[in-house]
Amino acid sequence: MSANAAERELADRIFAEHQARKPFQRLRDASRPANMEAGYRVQDLLNERFAEAGRGPIAGYKIGLTSEKIRQMCNAHEPISGVIYQSTVHRSPAALNLANYMHLGLEFELAVEMGRDVPLDAQPLDADSVRDYVAACMPAFELIDDRNADFGDLDALSIMVDNSWCGGIVLGEARHDWQQLDLKTNPVAMSWNGEFVESGVTGDAMGHPFESVAWVAGLLASQGKQLRAGMIVMTGSTLATRFPIAGEACRYEVEGLGSVSATMS
Repeated sequence: MSANAAERELADRIFAEHQARKPFQRLRDASRPANMEAGYRVQDLLNERFAEAGRGPIAGYKIGLTSEKIRQMCNAHEPISGVIYQSTVHRSPAALNLANYMHLGLEFELAVEMGRDVPLDAQPLDADSVRDYVAACMPAFELIDDRNADFGDLDALSIMVDNSWCGGIVLGEARHDWQQLDLKTNPVAMSWNGEFVESGVTGDAMGHPFESVAWVAGLLASQGKQLRAGMIVMTGSTLATRFPIAGEACRYEVEGLGSVSATMS
């Protein structure tokens, strides 16, 4: 069987698992992609099937496994990317129905709205140089659907192939006055059911959230794709994932940029 046929077969299999609401399984058999590059090809094929099923168009990209807390949870050592669909973008305050997900987790992030296209031939970007492409920043939740995965049996490639578990996002108000904030050290805080739970800083995601933007821009360029004006980039969670139950409510604040909130039913 040719590599292309094997990749298409794996994408078909994972799509069918989603349709049947089957639990996530780490890839181990002969269909497992040989490396991350091959894995992203399978992810593209899977996302073609999601788009054909009505999820499209693409609203942007998420970067996962960016903080040490999340990597420890997932037994991973490198970041991964996935696609965000416009149909899965919610605005704060959001009311989320847990029945729409197999197993919903919330991650606590800074979202970035791109102000202009990143050229394919841009010099390698970093947190400083990518600032020129950023229009707005906002607090956000990523909605992780891990499909009842066994967290003791995970790896980055298997998660990434499954569109990095991106089930959608919840966005706070877009703010264009972010330039004076030090996003390495800017405080964040999360409360659950009205009670403070945990704090951190925006730099807990890859040292600076714009490093995530630069990283995904480079990854996309290597695949012949671009970050385009208006796209949203989810830069990675600053705190460990939490798994809500019906009746719970969460609020996440990024100092200087406001907050995002959601209730679960």
